[in-house]
Amino acid sequence: MNNIHNQSIPQEVLDQVIAKINEAGSILKPYTLSLTPDERKNILKMGDKSSAFVEKAFEYTKTNPEFIPSFMTAAEFEIDLTDSKNLVGSVSLTKQLFYALEDTMMVAGSEAYYAALYYYKNVQQAAAMNIPGAKAIYEDLKKRFPSLTRKSGDSTTDAAK
Repeated sequence: MNNIHNQSIPQEVLDQVIAKINEAGSILKPYTLSLTPDERKNILKMGDKSSAFVEKAFEYTKTNPEFIPSFMTAAEFEIDLTDSKNLVGSVSLTKQLFYALEDTMMVAGSEAYYAALYYYKNVQQAAAMNIPGAKAIYEDLKKRFPSLTRKSGDSTTDAAK
């Protein structure tokens, strides 16, 4: 087993990270929004290609304000454009941190699960050889893996139900 996650993150470090993330959240809270999953799915999204169009349209609002619809203002347009550009760096850094944390959590969890399976296999073999204490551990751990035995007259297995 190649254990690549072999250094535990100290609790003090995790506590500091959580405190700083909470601090950043508190600082940004008055300015941020929360969308529902449906809203996220259906919202019109500005990407690399559309950002040039949006910038050009904004510039035209300065030189030709007579074409601004009555239901919007150039000031609100500018706020939206400015924040959409200014948040790119923060979102990028946050995503990098998120993926680093998630990847580390996934590797640590995977390695812990493999270790548990290796231990379980050893206990299973020890129980089969009647080594004292192994059977009780095996019986407790095997509850995680339901039996695949067939019921009489039934062609489906318990695991398939």
